[in-house]
Amino acid sequence: MRKYLSQMLSENKMTLIMSMPVNDPDVMRAALDAGADVVKVHVNLLHRASGNSFGTLEENREVLGKMLAMTDAPMGVVLGADVEIVRRECKVLQDFDFSFLSLYGHHAPSCVLDIPQELMAACDGTYPMEEVRAFEKMDAKVLEASIMPGSEYGQPLQFRDLCKYRALAENTRLPVVVPTQRRVLPEDVPALYETGVKGLMVGAVVTGETAQSVYASVREFRKAIDRL
Repeated sequence: MRKYLSQMLSENKMTLIMSMPVNDPDVMRAALDAGADVVKVHVNLLHRASGNSFGTLEENREVLGKMLAMTDAPMGVVLGADVEIVRRECKVLQDFDFSFLSLYGHHAPSCVLDIPQELMAACDGTYPMEEVRAFEKMDAKVLEASIMPGSEYGQPLQFRDLCKYRALAENTRLPVVVPTQRRVLPEDVPALYETGVKGLMVGAVVTGETAQSVYASVREFRKAIDRL
């Protein structure tokens, strides 16, 4: 049986999540072999960091089925970037063995409260802290700190970013996951850990899109986390 993401985040010092730049079993295998604990895939959107476009769950049924069968580690899915699209896809989701959903709060319809998958709810930089604190009361299980504006993707991690992540971690009892919207480096891992975040979600900004580049990048982050 697949573990829940929240369980893994509570058990590990820091959990390494691979946010897939493509829905490709070979790339996923590279990430797992390099030490990723968790995998997240995408449907129904244009992925800003990679520039790739992802079709519907139905259009990805075959490849996602293969990927889900490759591991019993937690696997999650971003169902889209539109409330009505996500609402429709929630009806198809029952056919897939995902353990969590990853959605911005403003992309998530009310039906996400009624499905068996855990919700990793993402806030952007415009969410006031009282809304972030409400995530827990609305039964989200994980907070994704996707707080960097798209125009700043790929820039180096800054001290101010660390302060923002720490403020989020101190204002919620949910485990906080940081995605690599910044060009996070393996040597940044100890500083991220000290902010109180529980997960690092690496993606296209730092891993690239090929099996070779993903393996090389994830392996270095794995080593950095294991040294904590």
